[in-house]
Amino acid sequence: MAHNPHGGVELEKATELDDATAVARARAGDLDAYEFLVAHYTVPAHRAAVLLGAGAEADDVVQEAMVKAYRQLSSYRGEAGFKAWLLAIVANETRNLHRSRQRREGLVLRAASHEAFALAPDPAESALAHERRQRLVQRLRLLDDRDREVLVCRYLLDLSEAETAVALGVRKGTVKSRTSRALARLRDQMGAPEPARGPGEEGTDA
Repeated sequence: MAHNPHGGVELEKATELDDATAVARARAGDLDAYEFLVAHYTVPAHRAAVLLGAGAEADDVVQEAMVKAYRQLSSYRGEAGFKAWLLAIVANETRNLHRSRQRREGLVLRAASHEAFALAPDPAESALAHERRQRLVQRLRLLDDRDREVLVCRYLLDLSEAETAVALGVRKGTVKSRTSRALARLRDQMGAPEPARGPGEEGTDA
């Protein structure tokens, strides 16, 4: 495959706003184009894997998802963007992980709580965000897989309904109805009795 010494610069400019260009070039065998997509989407893919339950094995899930995405580029149609399409593969790989091993208690909670703490803007907000994220992820873990997945996509990964539909392999209307039911169940979980907490915290994360 011929390599264009200026291709990297041109590619960066062309794909900064248009993933479709990078996908088209990757399909044609341009490895630099796929490396661009990998660099751009590894972080959200890793975050999705952690929040969907991969825990300490999130790196392996993301690596496998990236390999499979490359092999399946011919099936990419661009309906909701490359990110949503990639996260669908990440979600499927995470489900495969669940089926291949017993779930390990605390991995999702610790990973998500650590990330929330690291991203908070200042110490005071960091402590509060850490506490709230801990409680939220604890309650999410009590929901069934379908409820947890749709809430993670919509509210922790900030995907639109259309992107969530692609990521979970369902219709947009299903995302809307499933989100409504999952939120109701989460609110019930957030209102359930638990060890003593500070006043005024109930229901703030739903």
